Amino acid sequence: MSQTVRKGWVLATVCAAVLAINLDTTVVNVALPSISRELSAGTRQLQWVVDGYNLAFAGLVLAAGSLSDRFGRRPALIVGLLGFGAASAAGALVTSASALVATRFVMGTFAALIFPTTLSIISNTFRERRERAAALGIWGAVVGLGVAAGPITGGALLEHFYWGSVFWALVPLALVSSLAAYFWVPESRDPAVPPLDLPGLGLSVAMLATLTYTIIEAPAQGWASGETLGGFALAAGLLVAFVARERRTPHPMLDVSLFRDRRFSAASGAVTVTFFALFGFIFLVTQYFQFVRGFGALSTGARILPVALSIAVASVVGAALAPRIGTKVVVTTGMVLFGTAFLWISTSGVATPYATVIVPQMVMMGLGMGLISTPATESILLVLPPARAGVGSAVNDATRELGGTLGVAVVGSVFSSVFGSHLATGSFGSLPGSVLSRAQGSVGVAQAAAGRDPLLLSAYHDSFMAAMSTACIVVGLLCLAGAVAAAFLLPGRLPAPVEDASIEIERLAA
Repeated sequence: MSQTVRKGWVLATVCAAVLAINLDTTVVNVALPSISRELSAGTRQLQWVVDGYNLAFAGLVLAAGSLSDRFGRRPALIVGLLGFGAASAAGALVTSASALVATRFVMGTFAALIFPTTLSIISNTFRERRERAAALGIWGAVVGLGVAAGPITGGALLEHFYWGSVFWALVPLALVSSLAAYFWVPESRDPAVPPLDLPGLGLSVAMLATLTYTIIEAPAQGWASGETLGGFALAAGLLVAFVARERRTPHPMLDVSLFRDRRFSAASGAVTVTFFALFGFIFLVTQYFQFVRGFGALSTGARILPVALSIAVASVVGAALAPRIGTKVVVTTGMVLFGTAFLWISTSGVATPYATVIVPQMVMMGLGMGLISTPATESILLVLPPARAGVGSAVNDATRELGGTLGVAVVGSVFSSVFGSHLATGSFGSLPGSVLSRAQGSVGVAQAAAGRDPLLLSAYHDSFMAAMSTACIVVGLLCLAGAVAAAFLLPGRLPAPVEDASIEIERLAA
């Protein structure tokens, strides 16, 4: 078998693996209304169903990348896929919202083992820059397809099966990918990787968990309450302690000095903002289509396809353009498109035409994300030699999941705060206090309480759209601020990657 064909099989395998975990990132979103009804889950519990996965992923991906570099990328990929498949099956069988949240944490843990390994394998398989850029473009397109096609996959399943089918569907994909990894993925490792920094890992997980919990619980506790302010203060203290620990330990989990390199820090920031926006948007738009527009799960998933397709196209285009015209131009353009799309979405209403308005909004968003994601990922990976690809890959993955986790937490909490406040000032204010309180905490309960009463239904729709508009404005302004930062901080054309001669010698000797 030729080297080119073997590389093709390796790329297909890692893309199948990354498709499974990125489908899971958003496939659950289209099932949120069903989970809300079947498991009696409120808005905060729905946020945890999504963010339990994202938080475990973000908190553990750095450690997982280091472990896969040290002990072997192929076994890490296989173990991650098998564990992910088993956890997905468990998620399909639970009977309560709390149990579902717990299984989502387990799924995120195994996903954290898979994701950085896929980029490490690409970096060590495709050594020439243009070849690597093409592979990363395909990888980025699959990531985009997985994230954005999750809703239509979930919608198709929910049209015929119960909510747990969105998790059952991931099991065969994970099993097939693990078999392909066993047969096609070559072994690679870096024995020189130092031992895992357990104190650093503990501090980082505690910081992320505290921050996410504080944001999600803020609408119920009050944004200015002692609990919320104390939570933010504790998260900030843990962040300071983490940075201090990583700077003084001889073997840090995260080398914070990497962030002095603008290729690394600015690109990481761009990826974080991008996934913050995307995950927040999908969390809201799936509920908008089902709760406000009255579409079914499959119709909702189909209506999000323009995002998936435009992300896939722009990921390939972005990978081709970055080496020619520079990462700065491509990423900044993508951020401007992304931010503009959200500000446009903020003007939408209950009856906004889908074909002539919503589709162009989604295409603009998808093009923006595709132009950002792949060039920024390449910028991060080029800072480190292939032997340490797991570190760069893990940071890239951590920024994605950190952005997604905070996106769902912040956007969901802003939405919840505005929705609850707006609901109390309308016709819902005349309902008994217990009914109003439950309606403020759950879009599904509010819809049921409104029933067919025209005044209550109008108040419900107005509250939802006011909350969605506010959340989109927040995200849009953040993206435009990110565009300004990218224009100032990102370098133009990236230099050739650092080569690691010792690894090349080892490969040839083998």
